[in-house]
Amino acid sequence: MSAYEAHFRVWRGDVDGGGLRDFRVEVNEGEVVLDIVHRLQATQAPDLAVRWNCKAGKCGSCSAEINGQPRLLCMTRMSVFSRDETITLTPLRAFPVVRDLVTDVSFNYTKAREVPSFVPPEGLGPGEYRMQQEDVGRSQEFRKCIECFLCQDTCHVLRDFEQNKEAFAGPRFLMRVSELDMHPLDAAGEAGIDRKRAAQDEHGLGYCNITKCCTEVCPEGIKITDNALIPLKERAVDRKYDPLVWLGNKIRRREG
Repeated sequence: MSAYEAHFRVWRGDVDGGGLRDFRVEVNEGEVVLDIVHRLQATQAPDLAVRWNCKAGKCGSCSAEINGQPRLLCMTRMSVFSRDETITLTPLRAFPVVRDLVTDVSFNYTKAREVPSFVPPEGLGPGEYRMQQEDVGRSQEFRKCIECFLCQDTCHVLRDFEQNKEAFAGPRFLMRVSELDMHPLDAAGEAGIDRKRAAQDEHGLGYCNITKCCTEVCPEGIKITDNALIPLKERAVDRKYDPLVWLGNKIRRREG
């Protein structure tokens, strides 16, 4: 493919406001959108702010919206666009703008701290954990997460309703709760932590209506909805509404 000139529209601004600016920029064979952003910085907009690090799709830093779709700049090849197509770059819509394509994603770190960590079984020290691969297979998929927060950005519960952020952790951290709840050695229950109840009452599991938009944008191909959120919903409902569980709780309260 020979070099050509592409039309880019890039959002420029900060917390006080901004708008789209037009650029014509050279594109060469094999390049990704992040390459073009770097060329813009080198030739036309040296003060253009963008967050990036590895340029290999593993750090999750270069998240932005390309033609309205949450994507990684470094994993979106220019070859997927036609030469006469206008490519629009905007910051992640679900989070506050810092400057240009950089957003403040600290909301996610706050939500991460609200999820109780893995609780090791009593009497087992580091290096003494023993598990069968088939027991960890389901939750192992979720460890591929690079925390790009594209799933958080595309989730309409967060994207379209700012007021939901206090009550709703978002798909990334509900997936974390689900992963820990599936862990064959997690002893949260013995430590007084009910992950299923917390998912519903503290992390807003009920807000999720399983549209699968989070799965669609995941660059690691994690089946967030099917393998994490739906099973977690099923377990939470069983825990809360199963008549045998209800009866057992009644008996325990009477015995106490």
